[in-house]
Amino acid sequence: MVNKGLQSGFTLFEVMIALAIVAIALTAAMRAANLGTDSAIELKTRTLAGWVAQNRLAGQTAQGDWPGTGTYTGTETQAGSVFVWREKVSTTPSPIFRRVEIDIFTQSDVRHRLNRLIGYLINPGISR
Repeated sequence: MVNKGLQSGFTLFEVMIALAIVAIALTAAMRAANLGTDSAIELKTRTLAGWVAQNRLAGQTAQGDWPGTGTYTGTETQAGSVFVWREKVSTTPSPIFRRVEIDIFTQSDVRHRLNRLIGYLINPGISR
């Protein structure tokens, strides 16, 4: 004989509470995934910016450049992304060296520096 007073299954209220909990958990998981993606994109951009700065200094070293003091700007493409570089060349206490400070920015935001490299060039006209 079946007892008609017993109910099996969930009530509508219990199902709605369970769905709300699942929705909150999925929202938190999506937020975490988005933060991870944003962090990976930021890391990639900063790495590429560092390579741009290193390429600028390595190119000047390889060519034996001796730039005049002042500030120079330009753009360079690295892995399909365009970066703006700004070099500040200054003298040092030793006339043999020039200090080169290279700042890298995205093309869309030249106020937010992605990377900075400071290096020194040796005067190619002075015999060692």
